[in-house]
Amino acid sequence: MFGEFDYSFRYESGDVSVRVDQAEGFYQYSRKSGGESVTKVISGGSGAMVINPVEPVNLPREVTSYLEIHFTPVAVEPASTQAVYLKFPVEIGVFLESKGDFDILDIFSLAKPKYSLYGPPEQGIITRYHESPVSGTIPPADRLKEGVVALTIANSSRSWLEVSRVVLDCRGLFLYYGDIVSIMARMDILSKDIADVRSEDWPLREGMTPSILLSKARKTLLPEKIPFMMEFGVGD
Repeated sequence: MFGEFDYSFRYESGDVSVRVDQAEGFYQYSRKSGGESVTKVISGGSGAMVINPVEPVNLPREVTSYLEIHFTPVAVEPASTQAVYLKFPVEIGVFLESKGDFDILDIFSLAKPKYSLYGPPEQGIITRYHESPVSGTIPPADRLKEGVVALTIANSSRSWLEVSRVVLDCRGLFLYYGDIVSIMARMDILSKDIADVRSEDWPLREGMTPSILLSKARKTLLPEKIPFMMEFGVGD
């Protein structure tokens, strides 16, 4: 379903149906997924439609820019680096494109959103919360529901540390898609309480396509990489 299409687009598989039809002199966009139905009218017919994964922090409404993933604790030895693979929920954006500009038409997901608080009530931040298994190899994933985070954990401290969560600032996210949806990220741990986390701009596998993200559609000017400093612990 991911890619660039003209207005003859049709997709039906399992719980998802997305299509564009001509109706009463307009184009009519229709989407059904997860028991939800959406219909919108498109007045122009000279552009294209792009469907791809977007920042997974938009549903049911935008309440945060942060994605928090909890996973089975990983013990990382001092002054070492460990690569792990996690899963994250996928949200799908439908964009209208014309002359190089993109506008969001629809966002949907097959993953039920859940939110949490990272840190104490008086100082913490709201996060999109997801629990994931942890793996040393790339796990299988249904790309319409879940993607894979390839997380490099670097322990710069002098002690063994247990790591069981990571928080990503999705304003600086880099997403790629192909036969899998992926995020590359690095977590530099300074202590059991503090870590620098950032998304990296390269694909998990060769031949993957970078996603059009909402920050581009909204013409948000952001630095190439936005680090997030986890200050309330890297474990439970």
